[in-house]
Amino acid sequence: MPAFAADTADPADHDTLLDHFLDTHDEWAGWRTWSDDLTYATHESQTLRIERDHSAPATETAWTVAAYQTPVSDRMWHLTATGATPIPMLQDLLHELADGHGWDTPVGQFLDEASLIAATQPATDAGWKHTVEGRWMHWTAPNGEAGIQFDAFAAQRTNGVLPTWLLWAGPTIDHPTWEIAASTRAPSTLLAGLAETLTHGAVARPTTPLTPNAHHHTTPPPALPGTAAKRANSRSL
Repeated sequence: MPAFAADTADPADHDTLLDHFLDTHDEWAGWRTWSDDLTYATHESQTLRIERDHSAPATETAWTVAAYQTPVSDRMWHLTATGATPIPMLQDLLHELADGHGWDTPVGQFLDEASLIAATQPATDAGWKHTVEGRWMHWTAPNGEAGIQFDAFAAQRTNGVLPTWLLWAGPTIDHPTWEIAASTRAPSTLLAGLAETLTHGAVARPTTPLTPNAHHHTTPPPALPGTAAKRANSRSL
């Protein structure tokens, strides 16, 4: 596996990336909350939404993406990224969203084998080690410092609080430096794009790892408010 890039992604890098995305994609509109801690971005269809928490530490959720079948329907899928997530990973995420890959998962359909294979094909092609441990499948880089995890238990509970997918890098999966977590119906094309970036080593690794067992999430992302967002204890996506 190629060496990871030496650059680190700080909050300013994340903010610049989102500002550039909004400046170059007219179909997206963004605004900040009264406290200036959060930026929300919404696609013109009102079915794909981004929340950026400018105050989130490197070890906590700084990005939340959510997709909906209609502007007033239940959420189809969601994805979160921690504050230390490298810029190349976030660039790929935004590129996939701009290409309309938030809508290629049929509503009401469970994850099938073809989608699982497609999402992890870059790791397979890169020769990452594939292991099965109970309900978890792992694809791990040769140096053990990056990987993809699939939770078969979470995959059967589309409205559950545990993530089905986890992309991570750091000392170990239990002590990752950063992670991207996604729900069951996250599009395989989007996941494959992220996996491609990860397996090619075009990611940076800051020095602060997450807490142990951070990949076993117990708190669901909050729901999007129906009116203009404001800073509160719960998230909006």
